[in-house]
Amino acid sequence: MTKKRIAVDMDEVIADSIARFQEWYGLDFQLTMTLDELRGKHFHEAVAPEHQASLREYPNRPGFFKDLPVIADSQRVLRELNQRYELFIATAAMEFPNSFLDKYEWMKQHFDFIPWRNIVFCGDKSIINADYLIDDNAFNFDNFRGEGILFDAPHNAEETRYRRVHNWQELGSLFL
Repeated sequence: MTKKRIAVDMDEVIADSIARFQEWYGLDFQLTMTLDELRGKHFHEAVAPEHQASLREYPNRPGFFKDLPVIADSQRVLRELNQRYELFIATAAMEFPNSFLDKYEWMKQHFDFIPWRNIVFCGDKSIINADYLIDDNAFNFDNFRGEGILFDAPHNAEETRYRRVHNWQELGSLFL
C-alpha cells in the first residue's frame, strides 16, 4: 500500500518569517508591528508608504531566512507525520535566490529527519505531485491537483475558500 503524500510550505508554516520582518523593521525604523496590525495584510501593506520599499527588500537580503524561529509543534507533528505519510517540504525559494543556502541549512538543523531528496525548491507549486499541500498562501493552491490546506497567518485572515488550520496541533488531529 502506498503512503499518501503531504507537501508542506516552509515560510509561515514551519519557519516564522514574520518574526524576522518584525525584528528588522524594529531595528531599521524603531517601530513595532503586532500580529493584530497585520491582520488581512502583508507586512509591507501595514507600514507607512515610505517604509514599504525597505520591507519588500528584506527577503532578498542575505541572512533573512537564516535562524528563523520554528513554528510551535511543527517538529513534533512532522516527525509523526513522516512515519505515516510520504513527506515533502515545498518552498518557493525561486522568488528569493539568496534564500537557498539559509533554507537548506535551516532544514538540516531543525528537521534533520526529512531527507534532502524531500526538500523541493520551486516556483509554481502546482508542479508538486501530492495529495495535500499545507501552505499559508492560497494562490499556491491554484492548479494544485490535491487538496490545499490553508495554514493560518495574518495575511490570509480573509481567505475562506479552503480548509484552514490554525496551528500544528490541529494539523496533527487532522492527519494522525
